[in-house]
Amino acid sequence: MSFSDYWENTIINHLFGKSVYTPPDHIYVGFSTTDPGDDGADLSEPAGNGYERIETSPSDWSVSTVGITENLTDITFPQPTGDWGIISYVVLFNADSGGNLLGSAPVVSPRTIDETSTPPNFVAGTLRVHQT
Repeated sequence: MSFSDYWENTIINHLFGKSVYTPPDHIYVGFSTTDPGDDGADLSEPAGNGYERIETSPSDWSVSTVGITENLTDITFPQPTGDWGIISYVVLFNADSGGNLLGSAPVVSPRTIDETSTPPNFVAGTLRVHQT
């Protein structure tokens, strides 16, 4: 996963005493049809058609001991009611809409999501967050 400029700067500023970092109460998992880039400027998140970011809490993630955390619970998106496009990136945010991009990673197998698709999901242990 590529961490965003926002998150990298926030953590570095915290480590060097320039600001205090308070982790978000929730991390929101979403998708993008494009590589959002480290600054999020090229984000192309689906809109409407049943799409929404999925809220996770800290207890939904493992403790990182080797620089990796992974989802401990299934993350399942709602049934699409229309076209979401070709989902090619998973994205993490600190808000259910808007907010700051925390990181992004290409999905293993990009696919078109529409109303005939099985809702996308990440079975427990399959969404791993680590710096690449």
